[in-house]
Amino acid sequence: MIKECAKGLIVNFKIIPNSSKNDLILGEDLIKIKLTAQPVENKANKALIQYLSKLLKIPKSNIEIIRGETSKEKTVLFSTTDSDKKSFIISQLTK
Repeated sequence: MIKECAKGLIVNFKIIPNSSKNDLILGEDLIKIKLTAQPVENKANKALIQYLSKLLKIPKSNIEIIRGETSKEKTVLFSTTDSDKKSFIISQLTK
């Protein structure tokens, strides 16, 4: 679900587009994110990055979808070498 790497943290998400509101749901082995955006013309991907940026208080430029651009299951890299920031991200995504 969440792995540390040299560049920061890698997290797997399952995206649920066309939802009534943006929300984070913890599953047993996957983090689900509901997005109001539709999965067309990259809208859901942009909405995901914007939502995560606001939720985790990190710049959008530090969030990159590294796998799953056209899939509901996405792997996201949070670029940071700050251990306090990594701890904050983990705590926000697992609470």
